[in-house]
Amino acid sequence: MNDITKILGQRIRYYRTTKGLSQEKLAELSGCHHTYIGQIERGEKNATIESIEKIAIALNISLSKLFEQLGVQENDERNVPLECYEFLLSKTKEEQDHLYRILLEMDKYKNN
Repeated sequence: MNDITKILGQRIRYYRTTKGLSQEKLAELSGCHHTYIGQIERGEKNATIESIEKIAIALNISLSKLFEQLGVQENDERNVPLECYEFLLSKTKEEQDHLYRILLEMDKYKNN
């Protein structure tokens, strides 16, 4: 699958885990099958817009939040902030907090 499919899946996984939902519970709330949710999160399935809308409603987030900055590429240059954002989205809340603390520590030494 393409990068957009993988990124969208990572975002769905992030919001699902942040809300403390299992794939099974998200499937129940969205009316999708739990294996389909797993395939979307892993970027193995190209979800329909209808399925994505059902998932967004079940997660209580807007479609625009899921699609924010998706596919944006300026002059084929690397977009490091966006890459960092996508990287963080693929991590658990605990991992995100840990990575943020590491960045803060690194920033302290940069100014010395």
